[in-house]
Amino acid sequence: MTVPGVTVRWAVSMLFFVNGLIVGSWAPKLPVLMSRLDITEATLGLIVLGLGIGSLCMMPVFGAMVARAGSRRAVTLSAWLAAPSLIWISAAPNLWTVAAAVFLFGGLIGGMDVAMNANAVAVERARARAIMSSCHGFWSLGAFTGAGVGGAIIQAGGDTLHAVVVSAVAFAALAWALPRLLADAPAPGEAKAPLRLPRTALPYLLGLMALTSMIPEGAILDWAAVYLEREMGASLTVSGWGFAACAGTMAMMRFLGDGLRLRFGAVRTLQVSAGIAMSGLALAGLAGGPMLAIAGFALAGIGIANMMPIALSAAGNVPGLASGVGLSVVTIMGYSGILLAPSSIGWLAERLSLGTIYLGLAVLLLIPLALSRLAATADFESR
Repeated sequence: MTVPGVTVRWAVSMLFFVNGLIVGSWAPKLPVLMSRLDITEATLGLIVLGLGIGSLCMMPVFGAMVARAGSRRAVTLSAWLAAPSLIWISAAPNLWTVAAAVFLFGGLIGGMDVAMNANAVAVERARARAIMSSCHGFWSLGAFTGAGVGGAIIQAGGDTLHAVVVSAVAFAALAWALPRLLADAPAPGEAKAPLRLPRTALPYLLGLMALTSMIPEGAILDWAAVYLEREMGASLTVSGWGFAACAGTMAMMRFLGDGLRLRFGAVRTLQVSAGIAMSGLALAGLAGGPMLAIAGFALAGIGIANMMPIALSAAGNVPGLASGVGLSVVTIMGYSGILLAPSSIGWLAERLSLGTIYLGLAVLLLIPLALSRLAATADFESR
């Protein structure tokens, strides 16, 4: 087989950047939605729940499309449809239309997520080189950009202008990246992989590891801005930097993650990462002001950064299991944490402070710490 050129590696990285940009741009819109619709944290939590449900509904659909037609076709469809999705949310006139727009937004972002991770696995295998952590680094870089400048654009020009700017940037990036993706469609006449769930426990335990690793990231994405603005009195511009700080340090560590995993091993890297993430969440929860809380979110990002990429690589290299099967289980379980858990936080936020909730999430990370030895299959380079 001919080894593909480096262009395919940059093309799939650009997809991660675009997906992160759109998701990061969603974070500073949440306080605006609360004000525009005059809703409580609990109601906003239900809207966020709709995002998660939409994503979980579409992830299996696009996962099946990847198995049958290849990741390039699946990601092309989902990416073009996802690019303008923030415009729909900004244009929706009332609670019910906003909820419907958020449901579609979640479905398309989730479908794109499954397909682009599958394409990254295909590039890893074709080039015989780990790239998953750095691909997620580009996602974090996009999320950092979207969250960091989003609040300023909204404050200067309004919610609609912000959505149009993000969509225009996404369309331009996709126009370059999509034609250059690795083509991985099954050859004509090639036997198609059976679409069934794995019958061993390991993929589901890796999925649990991914789930509990992603819940804190979802809590920072959807609630850091609200925490900083409502509980600490930060401005809209400053509040957008809660998730931006997390995404920025995540991007830095993910670009280093493939090398760290190769040097120290997946298990040790995961254990240290979990400890750092726990410390960051505890600092954010105990902070007395916005700057210290932002520093806690930044520290949490350092720890969270490589936990999900390691789980994905481990799932894609489980002995005796097709990589796409394990990958789909871990992707769906893991991203359900970032998509569904924040809605529960909205309900809890009316009964507990968000600071207390972030302390509880630090304790939750004991689960991936306890399961860390299962990530040994991520060290496929050494085999």
